[in-house]
Amino acid sequence: MQVMKVDVFREHRDEYAMPREPAVVRVGAGRYLTVTGRGAPNSEEFRAKVGALYGTAYTLKFAWKKRDHDFKVGALEGLWTATGRGKPALAAPKKTWRWKLLIRVPGFVTRPSLERALAALRAKRGPSADVALETIREGVCVQVLHTGAYGDEPKTLAKMDAFVKAKRLRYRGPHHEIYLSDPRRVPAARLRTILRHPVA
Repeated sequence: MQVMKVDVFREHRDEYAMPREPAVVRVGAGRYLTVTGRGAPNSEEFRAKVGALYGTAYTLKFAWKKRDHDFKVGALEGLWTATGRGKPALAAPKKTWRWKLLIRVPGFVTRPSLERALAALRAKRGPSADVALETIREGVCVQVLHTGAYGDEPKTLAKMDAFVKAKRLRYRGPHHEIYLSDPRRVPAARLRTILRHPVA
């Protein structure tokens, strides 16, 4: 019997729209593997926790595949905030950044299956970052595709700011990024990143 592979990104393609100009999207509740940290994204902690997140995702994938529930491991995502007040997260010093890294998973992924995956990883690799399973609800958001280096995002974010102001909306919650490109393989000028922010 052929095992059907769930592709969460494809199932929720409207939520992962890639408009070249800011647009309003509605994002339903999603289940995510998550890991948290703080500081610059080029830090050793950041790299270690990305590795822990992907290690957990693939361990879950192979465990569920044996039970005829395969799924595609999705893109890395991140929620970004900064300590202190009065500045957007990306405008604040990097040492103040707080992040929650995400990988979206199908609804059949459960906490008991996550605990088994983490136990298997600890037995194989030793201590690792604590990966959690969370349901995140963002609702109405403003979203746009950014093409180029991460350091050039402020130009695209300025378009979002102008759109939000023109529509008389206000930001709420953390800034959300969805990384469609692997920076190890794609030149910085061609990186594609979905920028999203919940609004009210």
